[in-house]
Amino acid sequence: MAPPGGTSTGPATTPGRATGIRLHAPAPGWSLAADVVVVGSGVAGLTAALRCEAAGLKTVVVTKARLDDGSTRWAQGGIAAALGEGDTPEQHLQDTLVAGAGLCDEEAVRILVTEGPDAVRRLIDTGAHFDTSPETGDIELTREGGHHRRRIAHAGGDATGAEISRALVEAVRARGVRTVENALVLDLLTDAEGRAAGVTLHVMGEGQHDGVGAVHASAVVLATGGMGQVFSATTNPSVSTGDGVALALRAGAEVSDLEFVQFHPTVLFLGADAEGQQPLVSEAVRGEGAHLVDGDGVRFMAGQHELAELAPRDIVAKGIMRRMQELGAEHMYLDARHFGAEMWEQRFPTILAACRAHGIDPVTEPVPVAPAAHYASGGVRTDERGRTTVPGLYACGEVACTGVHGANRLASNSLLEGLVYAERIAADIAGAARENSLHARVPSPVEHPETPAHPLLAPEARFAIQRIMTEGAGVLRSAQSLARAAEELQQLHSDAKDALAENGKTAEPGVDTWETTNLLCVARVLVAAARQREETRGCHWREDHADRNDEVWGRHIVVRLNPDRSLDVHTTESAAFPSTRPGRPLPAEASPDPDPARPPSPSPSGDLPPTHPQSRPQEQ
Repeated sequence: MAPPGGTSTGPATTPGRATGIRLHAPAPGWSLAADVVVVGSGVAGLTAALRCEAAGLKTVVVTKARLDDGSTRWAQGGIAAALGEGDTPEQHLQDTLVAGAGLCDEEAVRILVTEGPDAVRRLIDTGAHFDTSPETGDIELTREGGHHRRRIAHAGGDATGAEISRALVEAVRARGVRTVENALVLDLLTDAEGRAAGVTLHVMGEGQHDGVGAVHASAVVLATGGMGQVFSATTNPSVSTGDGVALALRAGAEVSDLEFVQFHPTVLFLGADAEGQQPLVSEAVRGEGAHLVDGDGVRFMAGQHELAELAPRDIVAKGIMRRMQELGAEHMYLDARHFGAEMWEQRFPTILAACRAHGIDPVTEPVPVAPAAHYASGGVRTDERGRTTVPGLYACGEVACTGVHGANRLASNSLLEGLVYAERIAADIAGAARENSLHARVPSPVEHPETPAHPLLAPEARFAIQRIMTEGAGVLRSAQSLARAAEELQQLHSDAKDALAENGKTAEPGVDTWETTNLLCVARVLVAAARQREETRGCHWREDHADRNDEVWGRHIVVRLNPDRSLDVHTTESAAFPSTRPGRPLPAEASPDPDPARPPSPSPSGDLPPTHPQSRPQEQ
């Protein structure tokens, strides 16, 4: 493998310049016009939409399923912020930097932890209800892996994401924000200058809009979530197929740190052949005192880290995998029988129900667990205002790489990141509107040839991609396994390309083929980055390079897509990211205005009316 400093597997593109690659699809049959189009309806997407709408911007939300069907609703643990007595943003920063294993952007983390507490309070003002202490009425804070303080706010015990989703969805509907549900985003539209000018999308099923259409907008916010479906077993919902990352790559944007896929240590083990979304057993269970044990009941994390079962997730996942290898076992166990029935029922009702639905009663028996793909720490590269390398294209939430997570996300930082950086994006877009630089963009004409220019993969290739990635680029990786994965992924691409060249045909355009093609795109990038990083760091574990090497690999891997679909892979010069706007330094006044009352324009939080409170958080 070429040494750090830059390597390319094809002719390099100019950063931010579209590749000319588009998903083969019919021409748009309908269109909408807006100032901003937000793609995704998790905490990041809906927060961005609400703040943009509050700033007077005409906003459209596009989401792949229903408004409340994104990854946010599955978040069990909670949202981390320095809200408790004695806790400080500086302590939160230090825990985040430690978990990120030397690759966090410290300034990005500082933004997260300092703006986070007020962002959570604004979320509460929007209508989210967190669990509170019966004695004091204060938010009840818990602890999770990697945190030295109790700073995790939760709702409904283990239904935090569901409550946040409920509150934001209600607020979006109360504000009358226009939404397009059951819509898969296809590609970015750009104007003659290469700026974002909207998106094309396909609406599944009948409704006001049907089939392929377009939303024309001066600013596009990607908040499409993760790509966990690239692996056979994941905690991600079925909609998490990497669509945002794939769209950004085709649009010429840079992605970074895709090799750092966090495998959650404690996912309910349903059998070696289990596929698709798997039930998560939240880190909060360990935070309340559950123990990891092997088949003989022996605790194996004690002595491996000062925090034992509450070590950062990569360390716990590796500890479980090592013990499984030593014993030739398919899983380990999480023992929380000492909680008793009352605590299980009150604190972890969702997890208790999921376990019992699969014939396991955590009250009376240990829960079988094993690591599964959970969170992408990398994604579309952005700056501190959420701007990508394509002008007018923003990204936030799991689809983005802000630099906050580094090589391994700290537990419960993801909801906070989506919240904080969505507000910053809205502030930047609103600022552009105030400066009259948010003009209506006229999309350049898009050709729709009868013979597709690029192949689509058949739907059945999805399972082949998942098998290849699980075997070659899962928790344990090596040069051999990654080379095999790269070869097999390339073969899938070559077969589709050859079939197109020989008979001018490809798989029929449709949701299954578009998703599968997106999965192949992100899989190839992930494997390329994992092959390049010849060390073990954070959640990237190379069996053939067991040590962390700061001198050589204390830097990021950045990937762009070339017009011929080859990958341009290079590294940064240090752990700091270069600007997404080379040659154009940020003005000192670029930071979002934190004062929601300051005239003449709304702040990042806007002026949102409170939603109707509920007596108890929604439980999923």
